[in-house]
Amino acid sequence: MTVQNKVLVVEDEQVIRTALRRLLERHNYSVEEAGSVKEAVEQHNMDDFDIVVSDLRLPGAPGTDLIKATKTPVLIMTSYSSLRSAIDSMKMGAVDYISKPFEHEEMIETVGRIVQESASRKAAQEKPLPPPEPPVYGMIGSCPQMMELFRRIRKVAMTNSTVLINGESGTGKELVARAIHKLSDRNESEMISVNCAAIPENLIESELFGHEKGAFTGATANRTGLVEAASGSTLFLDEIGELPLEAQARLLRVLQENEIRKVGSVQSKKVDVRLVVATHRDLKQLVIDGDFREDLYYRINVMTLIIPPLKERGNDILELADAILDRTCKRLKSPMLKFSSEATQAIASYPWPGNVRELENAIERAVVLAESEIIGEELLAIDTSLKAQLRPLNERTALHHTPPQDDSVEELSLEDYFQHFV
Repeated sequence: MTVQNKVLVVEDEQVIRTALRRLLERHNYSVEEAGSVKEAVEQHNMDDFDIVVSDLRLPGAPGTDLIKATKTPVLIMTSYSSLRSAIDSMKMGAVDYISKPFEHEEMIETVGRIVQESASRKAAQEKPLPPPEPPVYGMIGSCPQMMELFRRIRKVAMTNSTVLINGESGTGKELVARAIHKLSDRNESEMISVNCAAIPENLIESELFGHEKGAFTGATANRTGLVEAASGSTLFLDEIGELPLEAQARLLRVLQENEIRKVGSVQSKKVDVRLVVATHRDLKQLVIDGDFREDLYYRINVMTLIIPPLKERGNDILELADAILDRTCKRLKSPMLKFSSEATQAIASYPWPGNVRELENAIERAVVLAESEIIGEELLAIDTSLKAQLRPLNERTALHHTPPQDDSVEELSLEDYFQHFV
């Protein structure tokens, strides 16, 4: 059964009001009448109608007063078909106007259009908004820098391009690598992660590229390297700046020829590997210093993704803190806790030189030590004197290096701080 749209006709002339009612009813509208603005407001619930059709000139108050009395669209009829009266009505909020005497077809067409447009707007307003585009796999953030990072991750993930991730220690470089892998067409296989700084220099080539039995002392059996194991998937090399020059040459061959040669072997083997690398160091400077191959640098620097430090991420800090607290409570099987206002303020104002990793550690420590449902500032053990401590460190650094710009001095001091004290 077709639902009738409801129309309120407000017209002081009985003949016109009756004629308009009959016209609308013939076109399947449900019609109510009123002879004035006062009668319309007092005798009808204006918001129950789909449209109000009102004369402009009415006894007591003009028809445009109905615009303020309801959210229902108001169509104004006027015998004064001047441009000025039409403009005035529209300025006051009328959805449209129609001149009297009106053509039947024009009235029906205008009413039908307004009702349809109003219904479409209501449906759009009532329809739940689509959820915002979710952050990429395993990552949280809504600041402009992170939204741009997410956009680039999604864009590059569907390609096979090599990706270089740059960011301070603790910013989540491996999370970015995993997000790229999860969004790629290689996600059915596990990503293989390698921390180049964690493998002894004399073993790194064997670990990455494999070796033949007898290739060196202790090589008692053939070994498949991690590059070969990652064939068909993604290989993530963290701290690429720590890779020895000899291993860099072998990695360059993987990128250029898509093949490896095991240590002690004379035969090459084809591999299909998506390479994602990360570093917190300035690779350009390493190239200048002779510690990193220039040709390899340009091979891996196809698409660079820069992760902002936590101190530059604004309200993301509190969003991250809440998410980490929730996750930590579940992992440690602790009752759900929340931060005190003082703890929240401390989290928001602290520079977090150790970035997300330091935030995670502080929250886990607080969860372990908490004796109530509220985590106070003291449980976070935030070192509020850190900024003061960093100043002498800057000065000590300046004694041994050419003074750089202010921003790079701060970055250098933070990095030196963690290398020496954490």
